[in-house]
Amino acid sequence: MRFSVDGEADRVLDRFEAQLKRCGATHLFVSGLPLPRRSMAKLVVRIDWPDLRSGGHLLDVSPFDPLLACCLAEHRPFVVHDGRSMARCGTVITSERDLPQPVGSELVAAAGGRKAVVVAIPIHDLAPWQGCVLMAGPDLATGPALLDEILFYCIGAIRSLMAFGRVDVARPGDLSERERHVLQLTAIGKTAAEIADLLAISQRTVHAHLQNAGEKMNASNKTHTVVEALRYGQIRL
Repeated sequence: MRFSVDGEADRVLDRFEAQLKRCGATHLFVSGLPLPRRSMAKLVVRIDWPDLRSGGHLLDVSPFDPLLACCLAEHRPFVVHDGRSMARCGTVITSERDLPQPVGSELVAAAGGRKAVVVAIPIHDLAPWQGCVLMAGPDLATGPALLDEILFYCIGAIRSLMAFGRVDVARPGDLSERERHVLQLTAIGKTAAEIADLLAISQRTVHAHLQNAGEKMNASNKTHTVVEALRYGQIRL
């Protein structure tokens, strides 16, 4: 409700950042997640991530940072402590295989490395947009109820920022509507001939859409293209 009456994106962002810092965040990163082979340009909404290794200069975040890959793989908030993913929604994970690990993450290293406590909030509920809110701080609160509240809060903030035009639902490299439609039909087992009949296009056009989608998703074959499109929120079953 407060976001809706703020009236402009900067006020929403300021309120959002202030609330997260009250939870103990000394570092904050709000961004869309890049599609394959795409840069972070135009995706970063707000960054306040001082690199503690270099006197506090802001980190230049790489689209290939392992922590961003973890956010792509996970659909629930998780905590990184001692340099590795330790918890999901406040529940301690007994096996490292249960969560993807941000090994070599510059985001984690810049926030203090093994001493850092990082909370990652992946956002996949606003498809086809995907994003994350990352926070770090030595005294960051990480209780299970708080993580769920922060997720709800982050989704509300991003929705408001979309309404004010600060966050664009489209991302560089998104599939076209027709490419999505062809992939959705492929995902449920339709052949190229059946898709051509359903969409009133030629089989050659169907194959062209599949090829274009594969190149955008950096996929090696049709099955891989479907999997990557699902992973990046481009299609849903």
